[in-house]
Amino acid sequence: MKVASLEELAQKWADQWQQALAIWSRFTKLNPPILCLSHALADKEGLTQSFAMIRLVDKAIVIDLEGVRDRNLEDFAVEILAHEIGHHILAPANLTDHARILARMRKALPTLEHMAPQIANLYEDLLINDRLKRISSLRLAEVYLKMVSKGGDALWNFYMRTYEILWSMKRGSLALGTVKDGMEGDAQLASRIVRSYAHDWMRGAAKYAMLCLPYLLESEKKSYEKWLSVLNDTKGAGKGGMPDGLSNAEPEEDGDLVHPADDPDLSGIDEDIGAKEESRKSRSSQSQPSAARSQNAKGQARQPFEYGDILRASGLDISDHEVAVRFYREQAIPYLVNFPKRKVPQSVDPLPEGLEPWSIGESFEQADWLQSILQSGEIIPGMTVVQRVWGDSPGNEPEFKPVDLDIYIDSSGSMPNPQQQISYLTLAGAIVAVSALRVGARVQATLWSGKDEFLCTNGFVRDEKKILEVMTGFFGGGTQFPIHVLRKTYEKRTIRDNPVHILVISDDGITTMFDKDELGNSGHDIAKMALKNARGGGTMVLQVPKNFEQRIFSKQEMKAELRWQVYSIQVWEDLISFAKNFSKQKYDFS
Repeated sequence: MKVASLEELAQKWADQWQQALAIWSRFTKLNPPILCLSHALADKEGLTQSFAMIRLVDKAIVIDLEGVRDRNLEDFAVEILAHEIGHHILAPANLTDHARILARMRKALPTLEHMAPQIANLYEDLLINDRLKRISSLRLAEVYLKMVSKGGDALWNFYMRTYEILWSMKRGSLALGTVKDGMEGDAQLASRIVRSYAHDWMRGAAKYAMLCLPYLLESEKKSYEKWLSVLNDTKGAGKGGMPDGLSNAEPEEDGDLVHPADDPDLSGIDEDIGAKEESRKSRSSQSQPSAARSQNAKGQARQPFEYGDILRASGLDISDHEVAVRFYREQAIPYLVNFPKRKVPQSVDPLPEGLEPWSIGESFEQADWLQSILQSGEIIPGMTVVQRVWGDSPGNEPEFKPVDLDIYIDSSGSMPNPQQQISYLTLAGAIVAVSALRVGARVQATLWSGKDEFLCTNGFVRDEKKILEVMTGFFGGGTQFPIHVLRKTYEKRTIRDNPVHILVISDDGITTMFDKDELGNSGHDIAKMALKNARGGGTMVLQVPKNFEQRIFSKQEMKAELRWQVYSIQVWEDLISFAKNFSKQKYDFS
C-alpha cells in the first residue's frame, strides 16, 4: 500500500482499527490508536526508539507513522495494531502483571537484571504473535523480515529460530544467521515454553529468561541493544501508574527458577507417574488466582531497593524516598488494626437555640438565608442576614474519640537505612501511625539522630504521605534525642486538647532523652511534664537487654513517677508483633 502522504496513511490505518480489534474478540473495546504523523509528535507521547508502544495506565496504543514508513511497514496495519492490542488483552494486560513478570525475570538474569524489560517484551511478543499467526494467519513473519533483512546476532537468531519452529517454517526463513546445535535445542525449548504455558504465561517467564541469558552474555551489548529497542513496545508501559502487591516476593517465584531442560513439562522426559501427579498438583496450587493465593503463605518481603528497581523497570520515574513511602505503606497493610479509642459519656446531637446577626467575614455557609428573608424580606449583608445558633443535646449512643499519636523513631548510625533495606523501626511506625489515621486520630512523627538532626511533621496531622515521608528518611549520624521537640509539643498543652500517646522506638540511645536540653532543663522533668500534659500515656520500645531499665531510671521512685511503659526486644523483627498488638494491649475498649 503506497500512499501519497502520512495523513492518508493515518486514515487507512484508522480504517483498519476495527478489523484488528475483531481478531481478538468482537467485544473488545479500546480507544482508537494515537497515530502520530512525525517522530516529534511520537516523542511527545513518550514513544522514542520504537515505532509502536502501549501505555497500561490509560490503555493507549501509540503508533509513529513516520517510523512505520521508514521501515516499509505501511501494508501491515492489521498485524501491528492487532499485536499492540494483544499486549492489552493477553500479556502483560495490566500494570501489576507487567511488574510481576519483570520481578521474575530479574531473578533469572543475574548480572543482567537491567535487561529484564527487553527480554520480557520478547517473551510477550512470542505469546501474542504465536496466537495471532495460528488463529488469524497474520503476516507476522513478513513484518520481522522487513525490520531485519540480514543475519543478526546470536540472540536474534535464537529468537527468530523459535518463531520458525512455532510456525513450522523452514530453517533459515527468519533466522538468517548461523544456528548451531545448542541454539537449536534452546529454540525447541523456547517454543515449548510458549505453547505449554500459553494459558499460564507468568510461570514460563523466568524459564524463558534463562534461555536468553547465555546469548546476552555472549553478544556484545551494541549488537543487540538497537534491535531490542525497536521491538520494545512495552518500554515505559507502566509510566504514571503504581502496581500493588510487589513489596513481597510471590511464593512461586523461586519455584519457577527451574531451567527448561529440567522442566518435565518441557523436556519430554517421563517421570514416575506418582511424582508427576504430585508435581502437577503443586504447580496447580501455585497457579491459583490472586484471591486464592492470598490465603496461602505470602512470600518473603523484598528489600526496598529491589522493590524500587522493579518499579523503575516497569517504567515509573520514582525516587528512593518515594519508593520507601510506598514500600512501608504496602508492608503495613496486613497488620493494620483499629487504634486507641476512648469512650466519652455520651455523644451530643445539635439543638437549634435561636438566631443571631451574621456579619461579613464569617463563613458563608453559616448564614440562614431562608430565615433572613422571612424576617426582613430583603438581604442586606451585615444588617438583615442572620445565622442559626446551635447548642448541644445529649445523645443516646456513646461517642468514640481516638487518642492522637506522637511517635519518635531513632535514625542514628546504628539503624538501617529504610530506603535501602527493611527497617523494622520504620515498618512498626507505619503500622501504628496508619492505624491511628484509619480511625480519625492525628499523628506527629519525629525522626531523630544526632544533635540538630531531626525531621518532624508540622505538628499533629492527618496527611499519611507526609507522615511516611518523615519516617522513611535517614540520618545515620550520632545519637541525641530531640528533647526540645518533646518540650515544645507539650509545655503549653492543656486539658482542652485531645489526649496523646507518646511512642518512642530506639535502642540504648534512649538514655539521651534524659539529658539536659539546650536551655539547661532536665530531660527527666521534660519527660514527666510531657506525659502529664499528653494524658494518653507513654511507651518506649527498645532493643536492649531486659534489665536495661535500671540504666534509664536510676531510681525505682523515678520510674514510678514518670510512668513510662518500657518494652524490651531482642531483635528488630519483634517490633512487628509489638506494633500489631499495641492497640489491643493499650487502647482497645470495645
